[in-house]
Amino acid sequence: MNNIKKIVKDCQLKHVAIIMDGNRRWAKEKKLPSAVGHKKGVDALKEAIRACDDFGIKYLTVYAFSTENWNRAPEEVKFLMNLLSETIKNELTEMYKNNVVINFIGDTTKLNKNLQKILDNAVKTTKNNSGVHLQIAFNYGSRAEIVKAVQDIVNSGEKIITEDLISKNLYTANIPDPDLLIRTGGEYRVSNYLLWQIAYSEIIIVPDFWPEFSKQKLAECVMEFAHRNRRWGK
Repeated sequence: MNNIKKIVKDCQLKHVAIIMDGNRRWAKEKKLPSAVGHKKGVDALKEAIRACDDFGIKYLTVYAFSTENWNRAPEEVKFLMNLLSETIKNELTEMYKNNVVINFIGDTTKLNKNLQKILDNAVKTTKNNSGVHLQIAFNYGSRAEIVKAVQDIVNSGEKIITEDLISKNLYTANIPDPDLLIRTGGEYRVSNYLLWQIAYSEIIIVPDFWPEFSKQKLAECVMEFAHRNRRWGK
């Protein structure tokens, strides 16, 4: 994997987006509670962040909780809220030391006030870092994001709506669109994730469940991406 950093630079891979799918199926396969799968998923995310740093990938955006996930069993939703809260509190010091910049995309106003404070603190604590930019999509839905962007533009009084203007009003306004979208768990759908931003992203489906994702798996995805011919519609 020593040459992966050079490959990333040569193929200009700046931004990887991941749909972290398969925590529950991994746990079920091993006859373990879903909670164990979600906790193992956190470990996989930490490894992915370190791998992006090692490979020179500047931006990593991960799908942690969708607007549709509220439809899950109340006890699982509560667990996921608590997991995010505890993970951020427990890992923030290390993330700061590792120079990670943390941001959250999605409607965080719907989360409880205590969780909002924890997320805001993580953003403020890491905002001046210069390493991997980690965007965590939480209570995120792409259609809702686009609707909000258009509403904000209309409310601002803008009369001429362009693609660039919409992009500037999305949650991801200050970062480049993903070059690569990875979905683990073997499912072939994008699940209302970054629909605007992935217009020309290369897509790789990984059969492994998210808790099994590793630095080696990311390296394999980078290698496949490097061999893709990105024609941009030409």
